[in-house]
Amino acid sequence: MLYVIAYDISNPKRLAKVAKTCEDYGVRVQYSVFECYLEPDTFETLWLTLLDLINPDEDRIVAYQLDSRCAAQTLTAGTMVCAERIVCYLV
Repeated sequence: MLYVIAYDISNPKRLAKVAKTCEDYGVRVQYSVFECYLEPDTFETLWLTLLDLINPDEDRIVAYQLDSRCAAQTLTAGTMVCAERIVCYLV
């Protein structure tokens, strides 16, 4: 299952922890957006970890779940810079 996770975190320390956690599970496609191909139980672990890291009064995270049919229909144009600072092409 493809999960697209996006966040807006107000505190730099919490932001760094959330980003690092997401890096352990997926690929950064924008500064605060990750694509994660995960089994549902692994996603549940990630989600609960993220909930523990944020302040719900100041921060926001969102996860969009895409099944394989929808994920295959995702349109992408151009290049992007991944967390590893290499150019990636999505196909």
